[in-house]
Amino acid sequence: MAKIDLKAIVEKTMIKTDRVNCFKVGDTVDVHVKIVEGEKERIQIFNGIVIAKKGHGAGEAFTVRRLVGTEGVERVWPLHTPTIDKIEVKKSGKIRRAKLYYLRDRIGKATRLAEDVAAESIKPRAAEQRKVDAKKAAAAAAAAAKA
Repeated sequence: MAKIDLKAIVEKTMIKTDRVNCFKVGDTVDVHVKIVEGEKERIQIFNGIVIAKKGHGAGEAFTVRRLVGTEGVERVWPLHTPTIDKIEVKKSGKIRRAKLYYLRDRIGKATRLAEDVAAESIKPRAAEQRKVDAKKAAAAAAAAAKA
């Protein structure tokens, strides 16, 4: 008899696939959080740098840090929580660490990360266009070789 893994089935229904791998540590993000005040619901944006990601599956969480004046504020959210409306990546940072806890000791301009230009990879249409251009160049070279 096949053994049914109930935990895997429940986790599969909880995971929001649009949030998996949409950002990485070092990215500057805007987290749109749903806030319920009485009967009213509003969206509040928390923007900052992702300094850590931990866990996997439905239990995955991430930490975002921002500076308010000279005071650092960090918030940790489960990645698949329904209180998060959406996560927007504003800028991708060039990093060499899995966790950026060293940013806690820094204030002001020292907290800036170099921008990762490679993260803004070639758009799919541009990649297709390069393939078409390469084929045309190969065909032109073959025609010139025949002549």
